Formats: sequence, structure tokens, C-alpha cells
Amino acid sequence: MIGTPRGTVRDYLGVPLLGTLLAISAHDFGTTPPNLPHTGRRENTIVVVGTVSDAGSRAGIAQAQVTIVAGARSASATTGTNGQYVLSIANATRGSRVTLEARRMGYAAQSIVVQLSADTVRADVLLSAATTTLNAVDIARAESRPGPGRALASPSPMRSSGTWPVERAPAGVIGNREQYDRIDDNPFLAVSGNARSTFSIDVDRASYGNMRRFLNEGRLPPIDAVRIEELVNYFPYTLDQPRGTDPIAITTEVAPAPWQTQHQLVRIALQARRIDVEKLPANNLVFLIDVSGSMSSADKLPLVKDALRLLVAQMREQDRIALVVYAGSAGLVLPSTSGSNKAVIMQAIDRLEAGGSTAGGAGLALAYRTAREHFLRDGNNRVILATDGDFNVGPSSDADMERLIEARRSEGTYLTVLGFGTGNIQDAKMEKLAKTGHGNYAYIDNLNEARKTLVREMGATLVTVANDVKLQVEFNPLAVRAYRLIGYENRLLRNEDFTDDKKDAGDIGSGHTVTALYEVVPVGVEHTVRVRDADSLRYVTTSTKRTPKAGSELLFVSLRYKTPGASRSRLMTHPVQLAPANQHTSNDFRFAASVASFGMLLRGSEYNGTTTGADVLTMARGALGSDAGAYRAEFVRLVEQWQSISQTAADRIER
Repeated sequence: MIGTPRGTVRDYLGVPLLGTLLAISAHDFGTTPPNLPHTGRRENTIVVVGTVSDAGSRAGIAQAQVTIVAGARSASATTGTNGQYVLSIANATRGSRVTLEARRMGYAAQSIVVQLSADTVRADVLLSAATTTLNAVDIARAESRPGPGRALASPSPMRSSGTWPVERAPAGVIGNREQYDRIDDNPFLAVSGNARSTFSIDVDRASYGNMRRFLNEGRLPPIDAVRIEELVNYFPYTLDQPRGTDPIAITTEVAPAPWQTQHQLVRIALQARRIDVEKLPANNLVFLIDVSGSMSSADKLPLVKDALRLLVAQMREQDRIALVVYAGSAGLVLPSTSGSNKAVIMQAIDRLEAGGSTAGGAGLALAYRTAREHFLRDGNNRVILATDGDFNVGPSSDADMERLIEARRSEGTYLTVLGFGTGNIQDAKMEKLAKTGHGNYAYIDNLNEARKTLVREMGATLVTVANDVKLQVEFNPLAVRAYRLIGYENRLLRNEDFTDDKKDAGDIGSGHTVTALYEVVPVGVEHTVRVRDADSLRYVTTSTKRTPKAGSELLFVSLRYKTPGASRSRLMTHPVQLAPANQHTSNDFRFAASVASFGMLLRGSEYNGTTTGADVLTMARGALGSDAGAYRAEFVRLVEQWQSISQTAADRIER
């Protein structure tokens, strides 16, 4: 099959080729067209456009990977919601032929030969469904999950030969070598013995991208891959900017919990001070790139390279970037180079190739050494690790790597971790390394996510405005009988850690927003949930003393943070008043509640009350707001996809 030539993109998409092609409908491509150049197409660049469709239904297939595998320099793109893609081939020869391959989980890969006979060529691909079966864990989990309009059944305790209980697969070897640490939902705690709740903030968003990847592949994500706080914090929210000297502003809202209307849902939201891109400090970036053999697929190293190109296009003259690679050994591909030398940087990116085994420790040492040699005293010094998570051959142990990361962190060089691809994700290790390095952990499953992380949210991803951010919430026992923190299970701290400035906690970047949700059982509400009471003390009796504020406040928020480089923390406080009846809530509040509710459904949580997928969709659709970037609209599509997957699995069991 030979792709048919077209003279202009107008012939295919109904719009002219104007500069960057950004006139193409964002709806057709999810949010923004994939793999588009930032400046006009060069004379030796040929654009291939087309649709990847199901061979049976002829419906477009979203999230398919389209890659040039032979006949030209490698290039790749991801299809949008209608299955359409746009792929640019740099330095192409008019009249030559290339082999284009399309892949999507659940379909057999298909290759076609495309003749590059014009500036713009059309190449449509049909994919045939592969014969697949659900594994035992997926089928068992489906029994405890609702299809459209169904209520959630009780989790199944079934165990059969060679399988584990649905809710507790062991720290997750989920297909290939992916691993996830076990997460147990936070319980309801009685205020009488647990008046304070303390935790470290979390700005990681990797769990959302990973969850999206599973659903787009037609699979349910592993329970322990779902961290609800990362789902909620994936989305941008509209909050008041900080005023005064503190780099963080605190906003709160209270309303009935959608899944249990006798309870209250409390939203505590943080807004970090936003720094305009042109005012960001100079960057000293060292990308540490996994080029081992496992990185060869289109959703790994080729996507890393595309993500790098997006970032480099935004770099300024005062910014510097270096490229360190690791496989069987570590090497410096690009010494630290000014952002003004974009051609040199792009050539180095083009030279990246996958092959060999993985020696993560040696690469990390070289990356930090490179960052130290070009350290910017008043700048942003950061190592950015891009990997599929496979650190299986490194000469250093995990403990040695963590000690190195801690030492360099104390010198002012932070670590960000970007996860790519499938099959090797070591989720817990990658999250831990980023946390140790005072950085972020993100999962990049497509070019739009790369653009969101490295371009639209560049300040938040790369520039830290507050270190060791801790929240402590004290509940008024006259108003609150019990409470539960939704998510943040691996970020909990002891109450005494709040004032301990030596205790490490989360960091927040420029413009970041953070949301924490508490479900509160008011005084007088009984028998709605199990409440964990503290044992009584022999020598101390508890008594509720009324203070001047006790009758009007629901809870009291305290926040501690350090300015970057400081050793002593600063304190912020924020009282939360009792909510009046029929309290009006913002779109942000209702949307965050819908995401948290969906997270509980994904986890099969005992705390999701009466919520169904239909309820989540109603909440989310009613709270879309302006939806810059169309992230909320994409969430709605993912919930619909989850309903379809759950229904299909349930139907198979019933048959």
C-alpha cells in the first residue's frame, strides 16, 4: 500500500498549512496537534498526515503510535481523539519512500510504504484487532467494579491457583516488570484521640498519566498504581495568588461530600507564586537519558527526543543544557551548551540511539558532576532523569544513589524524574528518587503530556519556590467526630514532625497548585462509616474545652515551608469556618471531588459510598469551566473509557 500524495494539508483536514499548523482543530487532536514544529516547515521537511482506524468498524483509533521505521530519520506521532495524526520528517528527500508503522495495544501492528512525492502526503492505516484475553487479576477486579449505571459491588475475596486476592496483588508485578508499592486507603480517625493530621504535600502527577495509559490500552490500572492525590493535582485550578512575603496562598472550601451527603468534604488548596517565564532564573539542566535496549519502542526514547525538542525550543540564551546517556556505561553526548545554540543541541538529540543494558548509578554520578561544573549560584540547577524505570544493572545500590541525590540536593542541585513507556516502570523507586531529590515525578505517555510538563508548566516543573512544605490540620472536636485524608497515604508524617525542620517533606514549584481533600464526619452523625478510635489512656483524661473560636470553626490549618536554601521553616495559619447550609462551591471544588470519587472507584475503595461512574460523569461535566488545555474534557473521556472496559469485563464473566 502506497500513501497517496496531496499538495496541501487543506486537502485532508480542510485548513491551510499556516506556519505551525496550529489552525488544525484542537478537538481533532485531543488538545494540540502532535509532533508539530514550532516554526515554519523547512524546505526539506515533508509532512505525512493520515488516520489510524479500526479495520472492522472504520472508527478512528486514539493514542496509536505512528513511527517512521525505515527509509528516513526516525520520527513519530500519536493519534488524537479521531485517530488523526500529523508527522513531520526532517531532511526528507522528495520522491523517496519510507516505511511507516502504526501500533496500538489490542491491535496487530501494521506497516505501510509511503512515497514522499509532495510536500504533504496522506497515509491512512487500518489496524486489525488482536486476539486478547483478560488475565485473572483483570477479570477478578471487574467483578468488584461497576459498569455504566451499576453500583459498586463488594470487593471479591476470591483466590484461585496462581492468582492473588483482587485488592491485594503483591506490590504489583503487573505485566512484564512493572512494580507498584502497596497502598492502603487512609481510615476514618476519631478526633477524640487524633485531633491533628499531618502530612507532606505532593505535587507529583505521574499516577494520572500512568492511569490514562492503562485505560487508553483498554486495561484497568493496577490498584496500587492509583494515587488519588496525584489524580486530583494533575489539573490546573484557579486560585488566589500569594500576597506579601509568603510564596504560598491557602484557600479552603467546605460542602457536603457527594458520595456521602451526611459528611462534609473539605478542600485545602495551595497556590504557589507564579513567575513569568521571561523572569525565571537561568537554568542549568542536565538530562540523564536512558538509552538501554528497553528504550527503543516509539513511546520511550523517540518520545523522549520529541519532548526534549519541545523544551529546547523554549530555552533562552542564559539557559544551559547537557545530555548524559547511560546504558552499559555512561557518557556525555552534549556538554553544557547555551540555549542559543539550538542547532547544536538538536543535532545531539538526533544522535541518541537505544541499545545495551542499564547502568543507572554510573549515569547519575556523571550527570551530577556535569551539573556541578556549571553550577549557577542564583539559578535553577537540576538533573532530569528520563527512563522507563529499569535500573537493574547499575554499579551502585539504591541506597548509594539516594545518598548521592541527598548530598547534591544539599548543594542546591535537584532531581526530576520523567517516566516513559510500558513494561519496566518501577513506580515506587522513581517516586522515591524524585522525592529524595526535591523534585517532581511525572509520567509522559504522549507528546501532549510532554508539552504540558516541560513547556506549559515549565516553571512549576523546574523552579522550586518552597522546600519541605508540610500541612497540619487540627479538627474542632465540638464540630467534627471523625475525619479521613483522601490520598497522601505515602506522605503521612507524625504530628511531631511538623515542627522538626530536619524532617524532609515535599517541595512546590512556581505556579504549582496543590489540593488536599478531607472527608469529615460531623458530630451527631453515627453509623455511616467505621471509625478508628484511639485507646484510652490510664493517666490522662481527655476533655473538650471550649475556646472563643470553638463554636465557629470546623478546623485549623497550619503550614510550614522553607525558602530554597534556608534551614529554618516559616509558619502560615488559616482557620476554616463552619460551612453555612446550601454553601455555594466552585467548579474547581466540584471537579476535584469528581476526580477523587473516580480514584476511589478505580481503587475499589470501601469509602466510595454510593458513587457510580454515571455520578462521576455528572459531577465532572457540570464543573468543566473554561477548561484551558481541555484536560477536564479528556478526564470525562477516560471515565467513559473506564465504564466501557468495566462493562466488557463484567459481560465476559456473566457469559
